[in-house]
Amino acid sequence: MTIIKAYAYPHPPLAVPAVGRGEEEKIAITLAAFEETAAEIARLAPETIIFITPHNTLYADYFIISPGEKAKGSLSRFGAPDVKFKVSYDKELAEEIGRLARGNGIPAGPRGEKEASLDHGVMVPMWYIDRFYQDYAVIRISLSGREPAEHYRLGQSIASAAEKTGRRTVLVASGDLSHKLPGSTYGFAPEGRDFDRIITDAFSSGDFMPLFSISEDLRERAGECGYNSFMILAGCFDRRKVESKLYSYEGPFGIGYAVAGFSPGEPDHSCNYLDRHRSLILEKARESQALEDPYRSLARQSLEHMVNFGNILALPEDLPEELTKDRAGVFVSLHKDGRLRGCIGTIAPTKDNIALEIIDNAVSAGIYDNRFDQVNAKELPYLTYKVDILSPPEPISGPEELDVKRYGVIVSSGNKRGLLLPNLEGIDTVKEQIAIARKKAGISADAPVMLERFEVVRHE
Repeated sequence: MTIIKAYAYPHPPLAVPAVGRGEEEKIAITLAAFEETAAEIARLAPETIIFITPHNTLYADYFIISPGEKAKGSLSRFGAPDVKFKVSYDKELAEEIGRLARGNGIPAGPRGEKEASLDHGVMVPMWYIDRFYQDYAVIRISLSGREPAEHYRLGQSIASAAEKTGRRTVLVASGDLSHKLPGSTYGFAPEGRDFDRIITDAFSSGDFMPLFSISEDLRERAGECGYNSFMILAGCFDRRKVESKLYSYEGPFGIGYAVAGFSPGEPDHSCNYLDRHRSLILEKARESQALEDPYRSLARQSLEHMVNFGNILALPEDLPEELTKDRAGVFVSLHKDGRLRGCIGTIAPTKDNIALEIIDNAVSAGIYDNRFDQVNAKELPYLTYKVDILSPPEPISGPEELDVKRYGVIVSSGNKRGLLLPNLEGIDTVKEQIAIARKKAGISADAPVMLERFEVVRHE
């Protein structure tokens, strides 16, 4: 038995009357959908309900599958300490999910959970389910900072584990949509409506392919918290038709709440969304490679040579003169499917020429950027490259001499120094630019700093 049904649930704490104290009436459409789906779950009588939550401990490179045999929690932080929960974990299925995930190269398991208490991403949907049905074990799985495709692949492992153990399993993907709809206390962003439209259309149609088109920038601007939960849900139905239903959608507090349900249909290899997505990434990368100038081509060749042969590329003989004669600081950025995959650079020249600077920084971006795993040979065809050639930095008297599109910024305090390149997607103001540069350098927001600016010639 694989996943018998999956649901996408929002998790506003005020949906629980003891928290909402009347405010829950403003999301009556959502509450009606909660009750309808909870009654469905009771009729399905699952042995185990897997909760995917964005509100437990989150690691950049690891999915936590909550350990132990039991857990409890309450809504005390939301003013309702008497609303309490106690659950028993399905250890056998949890261990099988972890084993299969790790076997597929997905880092997942019970290590590193810092908060054993249930979080509201689990408890809010659970409060409604428990009103209709209580005879089930629980698994709680956290999101990670890994790319969306890895969340989808985890969903594949979850479905395989449920099938292997024979568990009658329901999955609940907990997550709100945009927090930036009109009237939101988080502020308004038009991208919030775009994000919610793509998600709800996918929920209505049962076609998960559009989820892969959502960029990291759109997600950030929309201020969502459910996207990767929904990617795990989608992965549970890989290569299978889905019968879907969007029970409700509303956003009265400026936050999008959607309730949807998905039932497995017949196997269908046209629903291999991950493979189709990889084909699109590969096609775009090949198009990018066909348009490479000598700067980007050298960066790509440098990393590919290191990954494939384990040593530094020898300086090619047919390079343009400006690459072999001039010196400058250089940044090399790697991207995969529009997401940053590594970035290393030098503010001032450290090599005899720009070409050597590119070779060194391209290798460092792929191998030594400790924010990411090392690039492996399988990834190489999917990568695109950007090379920025920096002008010498010049001191400035204040932020008014910056332009976020034209100038990069260097922020210095004592021996701490942070740099941010100009014209980066999602960074629209000088204030944001300086704040991010401070954060990169570990400089506090109120510490006095010296500012420098520089321009770049960008090859992308």
